[in-house]
Amino acid sequence: MPITVTAPQGELTEAGRREILPRLTTALVEASGAASNPFLTGIIGGTVQVLDPADIYAGGRRSRLVMVELKLPNIGLPEPAGRAAFIAAATDIVDALTVDDHGRADTWVNILNAPDGGWGLGGVAYTGEALVAAVIDAARTAGEESVAQDVVAADA
Repeated sequence: MPITVTAPQGELTEAGRREILPRLTTALVEASGAASNPFLTGIIGGTVQVLDPADIYAGGRRSRLVMVELKLPNIGLPEPAGRAAFIAAATDIVDALTVDDHGRADTWVNILNAPDGGWGLGGVAYTGEALVAAVIDAARTAGEESVAQDVVAADA
């Protein structure tokens, strides 16, 4: 599940550049309700794109905007509460990892969902059903039966 962070040079702290993706990964698995699932955690990756401040715009003007974009399969964060939890957590994470005068309103988070079968790993296009099965299998293998039950309930 790719996460892309785009920020102007100088907006993220040095530690922020290193820590933002690990923290966003944790926020996503927590918002998904499967924080201990190794399969889910293992399929989250991303990039931090630091651009010349002259190349970032909001409202048609140069901006100190930091953008977090999350791409999910169609089953990812299916309920508004889960999406809202990730958006709030991601905004808090950006706030913690940017320079002191970064404005909270200058953090934008969006979540995009791929259609069923439009999300893949290693050349395999996964349906929502196949991803749920993989997450459940990983939870059961890890002895996290309650996580597997939560995934089944969320998918129902």
